[in-house]
Amino acid sequence: MSMSSTPQTPDAGSEHLENEIELKEIAGLSQGQIVRGRFFRHKGAMTGLFLVVAVALLAFTSVGVGPIPGWWKYTGRTDPKGILNGGRPTGEHPFGQDELGRDMFAQVMKGIQTSLMVMVVIGLVACIMGVLVGSLSGYFRGKLDTALMRATDLVITVPTLVIGAVIGKLAGGVSAAVLAVALGLILWTSLARLVRGEFLTLREREFVDAAKVAGASTPRIIFKHILPNAVGVIIVSTTLLMSQAILLETALSYIGFGITPPEVSLGRLISEYQSAFATRPWLFWWPGLFIVLIALSINFIGDGLRDAFDPRQKRVPSVRKMERAEAKLEYKNPVVPPQLRTPGSSSGM
Repeated sequence: MSMSSTPQTPDAGSEHLENEIELKEIAGLSQGQIVRGRFFRHKGAMTGLFLVVAVALLAFTSVGVGPIPGWWKYTGRTDPKGILNGGRPTGEHPFGQDELGRDMFAQVMKGIQTSLMVMVVIGLVACIMGVLVGSLSGYFRGKLDTALMRATDLVITVPTLVIGAVIGKLAGGVSAAVLAVALGLILWTSLARLVRGEFLTLREREFVDAAKVAGASTPRIIFKHILPNAVGVIIVSTTLLMSQAILLETALSYIGFGITPPEVSLGRLISEYQSAFATRPWLFWWPGLFIVLIALSINFIGDGLRDAFDPRQKRVPSVRKMERAEAKLEYKNPVVPPQLRTPGSSSGM
């Protein structure tokens, strides 16, 4: 009895080869190794990570941190030599000088330090609040879920910039750290909703039922069994939230409700030197350039983490790998020419 073979379309064959290559690459690897490998292969994420690390190292090593001095000879105070070359960028002052003769490179580096610190603190506070509210709401449901979600909706309904301006006016004059904590307490709402959705799904899984039967306590089930399975959503959302945080701090400082003197931030530098945009644009360009650079780099890192944690994201193999896979497939299943086929045989058999 002869068997008829169903011809595969080129698209189906290509998809089959891509699946074979992907399965071969991840064979024998743990989930953490797979995520790490996908992240390190993401060119945009690697570029963003390199830029963020490079900017942070430049900012913290050049002007130092606290009592630890840096390698840059100026500290942002007025240069005793006065204003050189009309304040334009020179070899002595690569970012130029302001109208008081202060070195702009030192000012911008201190602003980067403050903005990065505010960004990280806001991300951590928002992450803790979002995970706490979302996990409790999604696991216990019922009246607690209703109360927490209504409180979340209440925070969402008020524009973030308005709440941030009020909090910035109250806490901005205290210190940058206090302002960052206060802003983190209003930026957790989107993360809380995402975590709640993950918990609503995961709490119905078999491993949670098994943990309950084994006598595990509620905190152990939440933090030991469910939370590790939602870590992908948490990390990605927190990373993208940090990009939003640095832009919010910049906006608040620009309108005068954020970082206040004597502390320096990138947003405050833009606000302070906005009037010099037409006559001395270098005072405005450098803070703006680093804000855009940091925000874009964090977004690239977030995109890479999202693709790494999402199993539905597939990396298209290179042409060389596709050709090798096709050659191996043809070697295993050679196609017999029609004139050499015997009765009852089929192609590809």
